Amino acid sequence: MRVRPYGDEALLLEPADAGDVLGLAAALRGRAGVAEVVPAARTLLVRADAATLDDLFRRAGEIEPVPSAGAPADEVVLEVRYDGADLAATAAELGLDPAELVRRHAAGSYVVAFCGFSPGFAYLTGLDPALHVPRLPEPRTRVPAGAVAVAGEFTGVYPRASPGGWRLLGRTDATLWDLDRTPPALLPPGTRVRFRAG
Repeated sequence: MRVRPYGDEALLLEPADAGDVLGLAAALRGRAGVAEVVPAARTLLVRADAATLDDLFRRAGEIEPVPSAGAPADEVVLEVRYDGADLAATAAELGLDPAELVRRHAAGSYVVAFCGFSPGFAYLTGLDPALHVPRLPEPRTRVPAGAVAVAGEFTGVYPRASPGGWRLLGRTDATLWDLDRTPPALLPPGTRVRFRAG
């Protein structure tokens, strides 16, 4: 594992296996001296007091990842109308008919790996490799809130209207980000997610 100082109050951990990021976050979350852990695609930012940072810097390789995803019974199910602007073109590019693309996307069992881009935007892993497609060559200036999309190895839902270059497959009415909710994000890292065609 690579360990790098990140300012005076944090370390950036980069495990050899990117699949260990959530497990490392779960192992460190709540540990004495650790103030915050922030998972990303292949790294984990750990903010902690000086003594804890010093110990983590020396012993990071000894941290054992622990199961991080919520129980299947706790998964979030999002109802999706698969009528996205890119559904037909993406299906054709993948050599599938639109109904098969919808079936495969809705059949997936996903886990939130990390959040970013916009408050409440969750990068979901578990996308069928047959559905991996690049981003659009030119991003849209406006993607509607609730748009369900794919890009590369990820699927996700736009929490609010914003620019974006992911392939739009459908839309959901779920509120992804709500400051009056604790936590505000409906889909924090480690959350299991399923999409249901509705």
